[in-house]
Parts: sequence; C-alpha cells; structure tokens
Amino acid sequence: MAENLVEIRNLVKEFPVKGGVFQREVASVKAVANVDLDIRRGETIGLVGESGCGKTTLGRMLVRLLEPTSGTIQLDGTDITHVKGRALKSFRRRMQFIFQDPYGSLDPRTQVGDSIAEGLLLHGVDNKDERQERVGEMLELVGLKRAHAGRYPHEFSGGQRQRIGIARALILKPDLVVADEPVSALDVSVQAQVLNLLRELQGELGLTLLFVAHNLAVVEHISDRVAVMYLGSIVELTDRDTLYANPQHPYTEALLSAIPIADPSLRRKRILLEGDVPSPLNPPPGCTFHPRCPIAADEVCPVDTPRLLSVGENGDHLASCHLRTGEYQHLNKALFTD
Repeated sequence: MAENLVEIRNLVKEFPVKGGVFQREVASVKAVANVDLDIRRGETIGLVGESGCGKTTLGRMLVRLLEPTSGTIQLDGTDITHVKGRALKSFRRRMQFIFQDPYGSLDPRTQVGDSIAEGLLLHGVDNKDERQERVGEMLELVGLKRAHAGRYPHEFSGGQRQRIGIARALILKPDLVVADEPVSALDVSVQAQVLNLLRELQGELGLTLLFVAHNLAVVEHISDRVAVMYLGSIVELTDRDTLYANPQHPYTEALLSAIPIADPSLRRKRILLEGDVPSPLNPPPGCTFHPRCPIAADEVCPVDTPRLLSVGENGDHLASCHLRTGEYQHLNKALFTD
C-alpha cells in the first residue's frame, strides 16, 4: 500500500455568525466537523456530497487558503496546520488549487501566459526566458499552443480556460492538487476532455489529487477512492468499486440511487430522503443524518454520534452508521439495497 502524502486529524472549521448593532458574534457554523482523512501518494480521492456539506472548505484548508479552527494537517510527515510566512510559502510549491469557475479565476486584464507564470515569479524564477519556456511547455502539456500565452482569457472557450487553470496549478510541479469541481461549469463533452487530461497528467507527473465534486458519475470515472461528506463530516470512505457496488451508509445509498441509467429499459430503485438538510447552525444531536434516514433507530441514532468504523472484515471500507458498523447493528430495521 502506498504511503500517505497527507494526514488530516480531527479537522474543524467554524465560521462566526454576527448580529446586532455592534455585529458581535452570536453563533458559529461548523462547516467541517472533526474530519479524519488520509490521502495516499499518487492516488485520486473523490470528495462528494450535497452543496454546502463542507467539501470546498475542507479542500481550501488542506492547501491553507483557509485557517483551520482546530485539528492538524500533515504534508509528507510535516505539520503545516499553522505554518505562516516564509515557511508556508515553501509549502505552497507543493500544494496547488484548481478553481471551479474557469471564468472568474483568471484576471481578464492579464495575458494567460503571465497568469500561468505568476507562480514561478513568486517562487524565485527571475529569468524571463526560463519562465516563458516553462509556460510554453505547460501549455502544450494541457493541449494548448505556445502562441496562446499572449492571448487574454476572453479569447478562449470554457474548456480552454479550465486547461489554463490546470496549467497554472501545475507550473510549480506540486505534489498535491486540490481540484474544486473543475468540470461542473463545462459542457458534458468538454467535461470528458478535462477529466481525461487530469488522468493523463496525474500519470505523467505523479500527482496526488483531491477531486471535489457533487457529480457521482464524474467521481466514478476519475477516483481511486471516494469519501462521502454530509453536514461537515465524512460518513463513508472506501475504494471506488466497493462504494458503487456495495454502499453502506444510507446517505450514500440515496445519492447513488439518483444516478440516471443510460439504458431506458432499466430502472433503479430510487431512495427519496424526507425533509431538508439540517442547518449547520443547529445540527441535530447524535447522528446528523438521522432526521432523514429511513432506517434510523430511536434507541441510538438521535442520542450517540457515530464514529467512522470498518464495515465487516474490510478494514479499508469505513462508514459512520450505528446500524451498519459497531455494536448496534442488531437494531438495523431494513437494508435499502437489494
């Protein structure tokens, strides 16, 4: 098994909620709640869940675009949770971010070659010819032409802009790349091109990817392992094939049941969740999913918070469900999967 490049332990991010005339803090939103996650060197781990579940916040903390409230982040054995200044700058080379919006993430007044080269300039590559050469190589690597370096963002399509965003993230040859829904704003045909490009670059450059998305079909195509988030917590984690063939958390089962099947002669049993996602300002006690869960047991689910535990004898398949793991499995009322 590959060694871990990233180890996250008990990671928490809270955002203050202010109110009143003097804008004092009156509450807090726990966007990420006690997350544990290991990312192995060279793998792609998909991070999925509904909008607002904390996926992007977790990714931004991982590359230190957001300061964690508590917990630790280790990169290659070094704690980078609260590193600042020059020490943080040295780690920036190793951690890069691909933004969701290929339109808003590029400066419309700056030539794309200068946008891509900005990271080189900030990290001490002062020779202009060397920067231009590396930008040209990177543009070719992502399927564009060297001549495109002199153009502006408005001269490119959405897919081409996202390729430029990928080139900007990879120009410093990072170890870890967090891709925040990099294809969600693109047409389906262009999505496939960008996904295939990311897979090719990962193999060629030895990248480690955290791929944030809400499209489970996209995640299945690109990921080695998949982590499912709900209301700030990871509720299931396993390899891609196991998750799609044998999901264990009721929330994962409901998500997978919503994936359309291309064959009109086939029907998938749809699992409809009742109620709305609880407010992170006032999450329910116990298991945060229990108000919407069809198999919740009143004896334990509203009372105790489940831990991420192994499912059966498979130590690599983890789920946080009282009725699928641990000592309360005998309370399970029904399985939704056939």
